[in-house]
Amino acid sequence: MKKSLITWIGALSTSLALMSSCTSDPDSPGLEYMPDMYRSPAIEAYVDYGEVRARIDETKKVRQTALTPPQFTVPFYGTDSALVELMMPYHRAANQNMRMTHGFYGERLSAADEYTLAAMDLKNPVMLDEKTLEEGKKLYTSMCQHCHGEKGDGNGPMVTSGAYSGVPNYKEEARMKLSNGQMFYSIYYGKGMMGAHRSLLNKKEIWTLVHYVRSIQYPDYLAAGMISDSTKKN
Repeated sequence: MKKSLITWIGALSTSLALMSSCTSDPDSPGLEYMPDMYRSPAIEAYVDYGEVRARIDETKKVRQTALTPPQFTVPFYGTDSALVELMMPYHRAANQNMRMTHGFYGERLSAADEYTLAAMDLKNPVMLDEKTLEEGKKLYTSMCQHCHGEKGDGNGPMVTSGAYSGVPNYKEEARMKLSNGQMFYSIYYGKGMMGAHRSLLNKKEIWTLVHYVRSIQYPDYLAAGMISDSTKKN
């Protein structure tokens, strides 16, 4: 009798639990039992996980959440062969001095002056058209304008406020003589006081930015077909 009562109570409890998980709201996901077991919290870049909901974790306060992908890993970019080829790992390595200047530790570095060698990288693999320049302008506005200025004259808000100095003017003769590859290298790995943007922009976006910078240097860049060395092969 006692065993039957226990069985009956167990069955009733199970039934009540199942019924309580149901709802008349068609948009309700229902009740979840221990959701952390199968839905892990997302880790977002630039978030201080050392303090979450007023709980302090000192061990996480000094840890970065925006990290460079592991060396030699290749993200999946679909089956478009042209896009996949474009997104393959950059063939040039950062100079070994950038270990100290830009914090490039634990990765393949080069003893050669790769920035100078990048002068031989003439071709911009991203097709130039109006849409490309429109996208380039959006990227430039969000990623570059605060230092380089709207007109590329090196007088962005960060410079005029006195926070930074020494930002180059794109229309200086020396900057206009840079190859497409040198521009890409500078954005990808950083140069001078500018940090690397490879963790913020993918290769297609960087090449798109190079097109837009060219349009700042040459106002008739698109209309007159002034793609200079970008139509030549490496």
